[in-house]
Amino acid sequence: MSGPPEYVGIFAATVTPFSPEGRNVDEAGIKRLTDRLVAAGVSGLVPCGSTGEFTHLTHEERVRVVEVFIEAAAGRIPIIAHTGALTTAETVELSIKAEAAGSSAVMVVPPFYDMLSWRELVAHYSAVANAVDVPIVFYNIPSVTGVNLTPDKIVELVDAVPSVRYLKDTSGNASAQVELVERYSDRVTTFNGSDSLMILGLASGTRASILGAVNVVPEVCVELWRLVVEQADLATAHIRWKQLWPILNFLETHPYSPSVKAGCDLIGETAGPPRRPFLPLEPSDKAQLGGLLRAAGIATVD
Repeated sequence: MSGPPEYVGIFAATVTPFSPEGRNVDEAGIKRLTDRLVAAGVSGLVPCGSTGEFTHLTHEERVRVVEVFIEAAAGRIPIIAHTGALTTAETVELSIKAEAAGSSAVMVVPPFYDMLSWRELVAHYSAVANAVDVPIVFYNIPSVTGVNLTPDKIVELVDAVPSVRYLKDTSGNASAQVELVERYSDRVTTFNGSDSLMILGLASGTRASILGAVNVVPEVCVELWRLVVEQADLATAHIRWKQLWPILNFLETHPYSPSVKAGCDLIGETAGPPRRPFLPLEPSDKAQLGGLLRAAGIATVD
């Protein structure tokens, strides 16, 4: 394996566009979404993650969604496909297909429902590492996996499976994220994955964020990244953050994927409905989100 890619900037944890009734993946919608996010200045896309409703996609749909995003990006920005699944066999198969399609890395969530032992966790990631040549992003989201690793234990996993070069930290544990950056940045690259911790993560030294909110407010997220990381202008960044945070807080305190899709509707970039068992936001909640977007200076449609 060659040296790991240097991922910096704002990465969109992309929604999966569906047809109006939610039955089919909207491939034209994927292409529109990709073009919009590239034009907004995002640094990369992460399809088929939590925001992308991967648990509601068939195996074949997951493979095809990754392929279409890669085709739509056409080399303009990297794609990191999320390939985590309940079984090692499916995770490996999805990872092989994502690499073959052109994914520059794979993001792998630990299998959920039955929490793995440490030995099983290492064996799972080792199987993926042995199957592909691209690096692995460990998707740290203990609220849904039950796998809650300390920074020391995360680095132990990195040492056991050297292909794990990156970490998307959606733990919501700000102190652990800072510790990973300050103590272990030479061992693993940490991406902030919690919307509401975006400015803290960037100010603390994370070089990239992977967020679902980027589907709705990509320009603002990119602007904030530039203010903090490139210009070190925390005063101006905080002014922008005060406008952005209510939107991010709304997304994290309401059903997440339906909220992001509602946000796409509100800015006139519909991606179809969430797929059942998710339901669209209640009209009153969607109206509240629209008000937050307008307060932040983001145009909405009626």
